[in-house]
Amino acid sequence: MTHASTPQPTLAARARTLAARALLSAGSRVKHLINRTIDVEPPPFDPTLDALPAFPVVAYFADLPDQAYQIRQWLPVLERVAEQHRLAIVTRQWETALLLRDATTLPVLFTRHLDGLRQLYDRIGVKTVVYVNNGMRNFQSLIYQRALHVHVNHGESDKISMVSNQAKAYDHVVVAGQAAVERHRRALINFDLDRLVPCGRPQLDLDVAPSLAPVAGRRTVLYAPTWSGEDAANNYTSLDLYGVPIVRALLARDDVRLVYKPHPRVRSATDPGVAGAHAEIVRLVGAARRAGAPHELPLDADVLGLFESVDVLVTDISSVGLDFLYLRPDAPIVLTDRRTDRDRLLAEAPVARATDVVDATTVDDLPQILAATLTADPHRAEREKVRDHYFGFARGESSRRFLDFVTDCLERRDAMLAE
Repeated sequence: MTHASTPQPTLAARARTLAARALLSAGSRVKHLINRTIDVEPPPFDPTLDALPAFPVVAYFADLPDQAYQIRQWLPVLERVAEQHRLAIVTRQWETALLLRDATTLPVLFTRHLDGLRQLYDRIGVKTVVYVNNGMRNFQSLIYQRALHVHVNHGESDKISMVSNQAKAYDHVVVAGQAAVERHRRALINFDLDRLVPCGRPQLDLDVAPSLAPVAGRRTVLYAPTWSGEDAANNYTSLDLYGVPIVRALLARDDVRLVYKPHPRVRSATDPGVAGAHAEIVRLVGAARRAGAPHELPLDADVLGLFESVDVLVTDISSVGLDFLYLRPDAPIVLTDRRTDRDRLLAEAPVARATDVVDATTVDDLPQILAATLTADPHRAEREKVRDHYFGFARGESSRRFLDFVTDCLERRDAMLAE
């Protein structure tokens, strides 16, 4: 690998590089060594870095910063794993590397090119690679033959994207519980279910500082819609169909504080219906706030930090609804269904058995649905059963199971190569 074809950096790129070097110079020796991989953009991996320590575990993330939420939710778990096994994050996008270096104490390595990735894996002696999404560049990392490859995904949901055929490419797929096992059985043909490793939700074992305080005289309703997905099959958002009616119904009540927190990718949506509904909701909530109502627009907040003060969640098929079910089984959920197909919804999303549902046949009944949900909780007993179906582990056990699984992967990998 040579530097001959490396484009000349712009002044802005040089400035970013100098700023990154200044930030990293105050870190540990490992950070100092990693800093030596920073060159003018694009910085190639330098195979002469003999002093890089071994990292038997790698969390691989090849995507741009707008998808970094997928790995950010795993950072506290990965930091705990690193207390037992040396672990580094490997990135393929320079901007993402800088973002993650600012977000975690874990070493963040960068290589743009495939040759650099191969050399990097050899140099650090990786034994297990963890993947948090189904990014296309995952398959470049999967080329590496001397490690076990583990897919963990970035959430637990009933979206069809959770059961991609890409699961067949990994040695193991970490899932939450029995619902995920059944999801894979229904969706995939010729798939070995023994690859699935139920671990609950390790990310949810960690405490998140609450970001909302209760408001006297008002119940808090969180409306947390998902985004529209990559295609029609993966589109579960309620924003374009029901978002504005949901918000208007909630704003009409003087005993409710509305908290609107959409999926991070809603804010950059190009779909006119989704973008228009989001803009209208922000306008409506902003106007109500200016009139003195205590509604909230925590668009940049960690959604998990909002849960503690929430009395009712209104959401779509997504990880948010199941995370809420895991952490707050005492609180009601109202689920949306953009396809208005109750049989399909119940088959694909068992959580719907324990919620009220907003679809084309019930959207006009929103005021009555919300009133009933705020004054009673007829689905509580069913929610407890459904929670066990999705997760199956007590809070705290998931992290232990995941760490034990990573340890097992490292030991089995060494044993297999020794045969």
